[in-house]
Amino acid sequence: MSNSSTRSSSTSSPPQKPVQRDFDGRQAELIDRVVNLLDPKGNILLGSSYEQACQAVREGATSAIRQIRGQFAICQQLGKTIRMARSIGRPMRYFLAKRAEGPALIIAERMDEIKEQLEREGLGDQFHPSYTRMVPAHHLLELQLVGCPDPNPTLHRFFAPKRNRLHSDIDAIGAQYIGKVAEICDQWLDSIPQSEPIGLMFSGGVDSGSLIILLDYLLRRKGQSPARLKAFTMTTGNDASDGDQAEQFLKQIDRELYLEKIQIPASDLCWREAIRVIEDYKSLDVQAATMGLALLKEVRRRYPEWRYLIDGDGGDENLKDYPIEENPELTIRSVLGNRMLYQEGWGVDAVKHSLVYSGGQSRGHIRTSAPATSLGFLGFSPYAIPDVIEVAEAIPFVKLTDWDHQKLYELKGAIVASGVRQITGVEMPTFPKQRFQRGAVDATTFENLFPKSDRVFRDEFAKIFVS
Repeated sequence: MSNSSTRSSSTSSPPQKPVQRDFDGRQAELIDRVVNLLDPKGNILLGSSYEQACQAVREGATSAIRQIRGQFAICQQLGKTIRMARSIGRPMRYFLAKRAEGPALIIAERMDEIKEQLEREGLGDQFHPSYTRMVPAHHLLELQLVGCPDPNPTLHRFFAPKRNRLHSDIDAIGAQYIGKVAEICDQWLDSIPQSEPIGLMFSGGVDSGSLIILLDYLLRRKGQSPARLKAFTMTTGNDASDGDQAEQFLKQIDRELYLEKIQIPASDLCWREAIRVIEDYKSLDVQAATMGLALLKEVRRRYPEWRYLIDGDGGDENLKDYPIEENPELTIRSVLGNRMLYQEGWGVDAVKHSLVYSGGQSRGHIRTSAPATSLGFLGFSPYAIPDVIEVAEAIPFVKLTDWDHQKLYELKGAIVASGVRQITGVEMPTFPKQRFQRGAVDATTFENLFPKSDRVFRDEFAKIFVS
C-alpha cells in the first residue's frame, strides 16, 4: 500500500504539504507515504474473502473484525487513518521513518524487513529494534497519519470472550472445545488443495495428539486419502523422549503409518540462528525455535515442494497448562483470575506490556511461526484461533480446580481426551506434559547446547540487530 499526500497544482507557488495542528497548537506534517510489506498470501482466512476481511478492518468495526475467521494480519488505510488488526498466528510490525520529503510509515511482518526497506531508501541509520512496534493480537490499532510529533496509536479490543460461562462438566466442555477445534480444522482442510500433503509437527503430546486423530477423522469423513497426512517427529541423541512417545501414541490408536521420525544431529542445532529467525531473545522461545528450525530445515531438504503445516501451538495457553512454580511472577490466582493471561500477557494497559513485542503467546508464537515462514511453509495453529480460545475462556477453571495446581495440570488431558472421544470415537492416550525443546533432545545434549544465562541470548540479539 502506498499513498502520497495531496499536493497543490498551483504554478505560482511551491507545492505545499497539508498541515494539521497537534494538541498544543504546533504544526504537524501529515505522513507522506505508507509502505505495506505484508503479503496477503500469509493470511489463512476461513469462511470469508480477503476483500471482506479488509473491508472490516478499513471501516474499523470491531464486531465485523471479530467475524474474521482464521489466522491474519491486515492493514488498511481510510483517509488519514491507518487501521491494523491481527490474530495470534501472524505478527505485524510498524515503524515511522523520517525523510526530507516527509515521514513514512513502514508496515511488515518482521524487523529485518523494516530494516531492509530503510536501507533501500538510504535511511538505514534510523533503524533500531526498539523503535519498531508490534500490533497486539486481538486489538484494532488506529494510527492517525501525523508524523511530527510522532502519532500515538489507539487500541480497540475486537476479541473479548466471556469467561466462566460453561457448566463444570468435563464431557460437555470437551465436546464444545474439541468440537470447535474440529470445525476450524475442517474449514482449513477445505481451504487448501486436496492434492497437497499436510505435515503435522508431532510429539505425541495432548495437542498434537488430538490433531492427528481429528485430521485422520476429518479426511476420512470427506472421502479424502489420509495418506496425505504425515506426522514429523524430531529426535536428537539416544534418550530423546518425543520419539518414543510419538511411536507409543500412534501405536495405541493404530495409526503408525503417519509417523516420520527425523533424526537431527546435535551439530545442526544452532540457537544463534534461531534468534535471527524469531528476532527475539527469551530463552524458552529461543530453545523451542532452535528445535523447530532444525526439524523444518530437514523437512524442507527431504520435501522441496512441501507447503502446508499444522501444529498444536496454543493448546497449553488455552487450558493454562504451564508449571506456575517455574515463573516467580505468577500465582494460580493470577493465572485463573486474568482473562487470556497466557495468550496476551498482562495486557496492553499494563506497565509490563512490551510495545516492541506485545505479550504472552502474542509474542511467543513466533517461536513456531517464524521458522516455518522462513523456510517457505504456510503454518496453521488451530488452537490459537479466537473461536477456539473463546471456548477455552468459558471454562470455569476455579470451580473445576478449587485453586489447586495439580488439578489444573490434570484438567487439560481430561478435557481434550473426552472431546476427542466424543467427536471421533477414539480413545486418546495422554502423557505427562513436556516442552518441545526438552522432548526433542536428550538431557545431556540440551545442557551442552544452550547458555545458562539469559544475558547471552540478549547479547546475541544485540549483535544481530543493533551492532
